[in-house]
Amino acid sequence: MAATEVQVRDKASPLKAKSSSDDKLMRLFILVIGAYLVVALAMPLYAMLPAATEQIVEAGWTLSYARIDDVGVFRYILYFALYMTSVEFCVYWQHRNLHDFRTGYKYLHKYHHIYNKDNTLSPFAGLAFHPLDGILQAVPYTWTLFYIPQHFMTHELLLFLTAIWTTSIHDCIHVRMDPIMGAGYHKLHHLKYTVNHGHYFWYMDHIFGTLLFPEDYEEQKRIRLEGKRQ
Repeated sequence: MAATEVQVRDKASPLKAKSSSDDKLMRLFILVIGAYLVVALAMPLYAMLPAATEQIVEAGWTLSYARIDDVGVFRYILYFALYMTSVEFCVYWQHRNLHDFRTGYKYLHKYHHIYNKDNTLSPFAGLAFHPLDGILQAVPYTWTLFYIPQHFMTHELLLFLTAIWTTSIHDCIHVRMDPIMGAGYHKLHHLKYTVNHGHYFWYMDHIFGTLLFPEDYEEQKRIRLEGKRQ
């Protein structure tokens, strides 16, 4: 009788493992398809921001200008640096506040953070935001036009680059190019939630105490593992 029970358990174990593996694959499939659907639904709404911005600029309500010759190359570079500093600051705090305030996270940002592991993070996850969340994190590009002059075509190109950038930092491929906040940094944000909130660069995280380098994280993990073995 005991031998029969052992044989049944031995046969059941592979079946249970296979079932568990199938369940994981199904959950992964649902997450990936979900990311595609969220992106498809959100894209038309994302397109509303640049369209609305163009109307505002054409109405003359911003400090945007049409030609670099209107201000000269030196001032173009100066305004660009000021513009990007404002964008970095505002995007950092928009993103950080979505984590710090439960309401913002619960109703907006959590839909993006269901993709928190290597097998769910992907370029599609980079665009899989609640539409309002995605728009809010891009709004600094528009409202900065009200107080810092910016070449309008440069502004449009930056909005386009942002879409490419947010897909690339979710591909889990880490190439350290400081001070650029690449995929390795952003992967840690998805794992730990409280670090690496920045946009293109990690300056704001460094200033406000939320920067975690991927190499430092790996070293901390190695030390923890060694401590458990002892």
